[in-house]
Amino acid sequence: MTSGGWRPRAGLALFVGLLIVYNSNGRELQPIDSQPTKLAARGLARDGVLTLDRDIAEKPGLAARVSFQPDRHGHTRSAYSVVPSIIAAVPAWLLSRAHLIDLDAPLAPSLIASFVASLLTAGAVVLVFLALRRIVTQSAAMWTAVGLGLGTNYWAILSRTLWQHETVAFGIALALWAWLRPARDLTMRLAAFGGVGLALACMCRLQVAPLAGLMILWLGVRAGLKNALVSGFLVGAGVAAIFGAQYYWFGDPLGGFAAMQRVALQPDAHGVTSSFSRTPWEGALGLLVSPSRGLLLFSPVVAVVAAGVHRSLRHDQDLRLGWLVAASAALFAEYAGYSVWWGGFTFGPRYMMDLLVPLAPAAAYGLEAVHARRWARGLAMAALAWSMLVSAMGAFVYPYEQWNTNPESVDTHHERLWQWHDSQIARAWKQGLSPQNFDLFSRASVRIER
Repeated sequence: MTSGGWRPRAGLALFVGLLIVYNSNGRELQPIDSQPTKLAARGLARDGVLTLDRDIAEKPGLAARVSFQPDRHGHTRSAYSVVPSIIAAVPAWLLSRAHLIDLDAPLAPSLIASFVASLLTAGAVVLVFLALRRIVTQSAAMWTAVGLGLGTNYWAILSRTLWQHETVAFGIALALWAWLRPARDLTMRLAAFGGVGLALACMCRLQVAPLAGLMILWLGVRAGLKNALVSGFLVGAGVAAIFGAQYYWFGDPLGGFAAMQRVALQPDAHGVTSSFSRTPWEGALGLLVSPSRGLLLFSPVVAVVAAGVHRSLRHDQDLRLGWLVAASAALFAEYAGYSVWWGGFTFGPRYMMDLLVPLAPAAAYGLEAVHARRWARGLAMAALAWSMLVSAMGAFVYPYEQWNTNPESVDTHHERLWQWHDSQIARAWKQGLSPQNFDLFSRASVRIER
């Protein structure tokens, strides 16, 4: 275990660099799933409400979208967690109060969504870097962070709009930063920091609960039952709070997401009739090697994890990093079991982004092992270059390549997920840049045209 941890200059440089890269395309992704989240953020900052009634009145067509759900009090709300909206409302309100943006500007919600998503994603990567700096050299920690931040969908997807994934990444990274240190240094305060991070993650995406549970067990094994109970209480309290609010609004603890899932399970929506598949091995293979969803094709740099797993399991017994490998494996098994394992309309492996932070220590150890062999170092650099190229294509092209919908919807024609002759990567390469690039660098993102 190396000394150090807080490296303000390196961490700040990484943060600023990532923000510049993430926002260099000057646009927000606009999938249906993310739109109510950004509008609710604008509504909270502007009007002090999380309802979407004003947006529906201005654009009635939004009411037909499944992610906009009527509550039982006559209002329209987001079908997804309000946590990212609440987080995004803070900088939106501050920017508005400083008269830097007009929240009624046509592209203001998109500016808020992309800016806050990039802040959270870059923050997650920096927290991972600072955590890794305690166990590996600064060089290995930095290259691992660069691979995570620019060689995966952290760039192309997480940083480009409020999906919930960006908040999940930040929350899990906060827990890793708090707990990846010698057991003797794990205080109740740090247990609470990690608990807050995992609470944020679970409040946004309850799907990550197995990962959060194993991370809390990891803390308990190393720092004692009392610290584990503190973090567990915070996670439980956060989930109970969001469940209570959603029950009040929708009459269901899962909120509008429950109604949205009923629509998603209709055969004409995703071609499935149940949430979980009878063939989870297909999902597992797809998440790894599908031509249009496989992590190892879109981000082969992640393969360095394999070179570091042995050290994670056998060395640094004080850290007990096997728990983090198990946490990622548990979430991978869950996502592999989903009927819609490909994650709907997206660019590459969206679901897999939720489990990368706990794998970061193994990736850092893997980089150190790879560095000792010249041929392996060359392969790793080539993998990083390819990963960054594909991520850049996603950032600057998707969804203009129209792969998810043309020639047929991937949600109903699942065989397209395995077609090598028309993969999403190849389509993006041929299609060219999205015409929406740089839209947010216009007056329409900050001011109303008069």
